Amino acid sequence: MAINQRRSVTKETGASYNTDRKKRKAELGRPASLTKIGENKVKKIRTVGGNSKSRALQYSNIIIMDGKKKIAAKIIRVVENDSNRHYVRMNVMTKGAIIETDKGKVKITSRPGQTGQIQGILVK
Repeated sequence: MAINQRRSVTKETGASYNTDRKKRKAELGRPASLTKIGENKVKKIRTVGGNSKSRALQYSNIIIMDGKKKIAAKIIRVVENDSNRHYVRMNVMTKGAIIETDKGKVKITSRPGQTGQIQGILVK
């Protein structure tokens, strides 16, 4: 079944809205990429207007922003993820997740499923 990103069919009270039209292609959503730790796999996706997004399916390294310096580090495991508590067990990386690297603990500041790369800052 398709993922629709339109408003809900029911109101907060439980009543239903009058249907004004059918679903549109532009309202179609896609399943989450659930970026995991592993050999780098990035998928290009066509978006509205012929533009494209890079979607990271697996990634093994991270770019750490330390002031004006950029440091590359290897990802070891996911320590904490506020998006979903089960993502820690599955090693799924999303924005805001805290991961363990060979340089220390890092908080992810980019969106791997939207940008196709992982960037973060050191957590003290």
